[in-house]
Amino acid sequence: MIYGIPGQTIHSWIDTLKQAVAFAPEHLSCYQLTLETTTSLGKRHQAGEFSIPGEELQYEFFMKTSQFLEEGGYTHYEVSNFARETKYASRHNQKYWDHSPYLGLGPAAHSFKNNRRWWNHRSIDQYIAAVNAGNLPVEETEILTTEQLRLEALYLGLRTKKGVNLEDFKNRYQYDLFTEKKKMLVKLQEEGFIHIQNGSLRPTPNGLAVADSLSQI
Repeated sequence: MIYGIPGQTIHSWIDTLKQAVAFAPEHLSCYQLTLETTTSLGKRHQAGEFSIPGEELQYEFFMKTSQFLEEGGYTHYEVSNFARETKYASRHNQKYWDHSPYLGLGPAAHSFKNNRRWWNHRSIDQYIAAVNAGNLPVEETEILTTEQLRLEALYLGLRTKKGVNLEDFKNRYQYDLFTEKKKMLVKLQEEGFIHIQNGSLRPTPNGLAVADSLSQI
């Protein structure tokens, strides 16, 4: 489901959520509209044909969505994702967020293992040609440094309700996050963006709303 579309109000969006919840789905993904400048919709927006919500209204959409679905029995376990029960949380997505290894098959598919990420040819013709020639259809590969993995883990972890386990983070990425960023973390906790408890760093609903900025600590 997408919110923040042209002409949409908070009231009409909540009405849409009510209709969705009436079907008792196990899982809901609610995304804020993102405009890409090269798309038809993006070009129309640049031409002034319509406007989209500003930051304050976008924040209100996000918070009202979280509040409504949480009160309806859904867990807001990731910035855009809600599950009726823990067992219904997306196992597929969690592999990306946890840096678990995964294998992607088919054109444009991405794969990851240890510190290596690679992706296949986007072009179907190139993909088939490589396979027919007995070659792996890989377009490019990147090797991530420990620092890059650490930054990714922080960025992804702070987009989830379970957050970042400080001890696991230290052992896995050789970085004591709490010691190195203590002053900033205490400030963010005082301002209501994170909780630091039971050895974990977890975003609050306010923190999830600004998760991309939160990871810049």
